Amino acid sequence: MAETVYHVLLEGRTVGPYDRRTIVGMRIKKTLTSDHVLVGTDGARLTVRDLIGRRPAQQFSPERSGGYSVVQATLSASLLDVDGPGLWIPKFKGEVQARVQREVLRIAGRFRQRLRWKEDRVKLALKDIVHARVKGSQVELWLRNAGRPRLQRIALELFTAESACELVDWLPDATPFPEATPAVAAGAAVALPIGRGSPAFGGLWVAVVGVSVVVALMVTVLVLRRVY
Repeated sequence: MAETVYHVLLEGRTVGPYDRRTIVGMRIKKTLTSDHVLVGTDGARLTVRDLIGRRPAQQFSPERSGGYSVVQATLSASLLDVDGPGLWIPKFKGEVQARVQREVLRIAGRFRQRLRWKEDRVKLALKDIVHARVKGSQVELWLRNAGRPRLQRIALELFTAESACELVDWLPDATPFPEATPAVAAGAAVALPIGRGSPAFGGLWVAVVGVSVVVALMVTVLVLRRVY
């Protein structure tokens, strides 16, 4: 069965055709927005949001793990960033499939290895996802590293805010990321009490001594003028 292709409506004209993978890639690169209208080969119209929001076809063929696993949600995404030591995660390019199962978040996609493309998947244990944060259509996850104090951060693009919130809703053990206070995050000065042990106390004394020295010099100059 031939894969469905789509034309994109741009300023009253159509361009294309493009397959689903190409359209998703254009959305990742922000060449298209979620609101752009597509026309399928059957004449049906839909938006890029509708196309990406559909359950992706089973296009990733990495070996399925043995045993029975309940799929709770399947979402289209793209990998934005991985920061910190921990689980090895391929540098997936283009669209990835984020599948929430009973105990894991499975991310599958394509990446380049030397001169050829490979398909693979990685599984994140749900119990190891400590924090999660939604920023528009993006989701940031912080994973626990065994024996390491630093958490590993993974950033995903879910294309819509609704999909981003849906993914986080399936992470029962993840808590909101502890944000810094606005003053500290912005690098603003924080008021400190003026006590004997505080830096402000020492700074105040320096200012007082400086003013006293200036006043003493002025008085000395006036006295000398009167004498001579």
